[in-house]
Amino acid sequence: MAKKGWRELPIGVVIAEPGNTSQYKTGDWRTFRPVIDNAKCIKCNICWTYCPDSAIYVTKEEEYQVNLDYCKGCGICAKECPVKCIEMVGDA
Repeated sequence: MAKKGWRELPIGVVIAEPGNTSQYKTGDWRTFRPVIDNAKCIKCNICWTYCPDSAIYVTKEEEYQVNLDYCKGCGICAKECPVKCIEMVGDA
């Protein structure tokens, strides 16, 4: 069975393959995306903790990045950041 994009799925569909969530890129409906200023970041992990999509990750260089394949642009990371180093920008 070929994978379908989320726009091609019928309304109310249940995908019965266990453990398949990583196969479906859910960031397509995003209208805003977070941009992290790592120079201001205090590495508190609050953005990572609150992200409902587990889209924030730490690189080998210990910089925070966003996996835009899964980020839905909810803005929770930016709202919760205590030093406001995350800005939500229009997703072009």
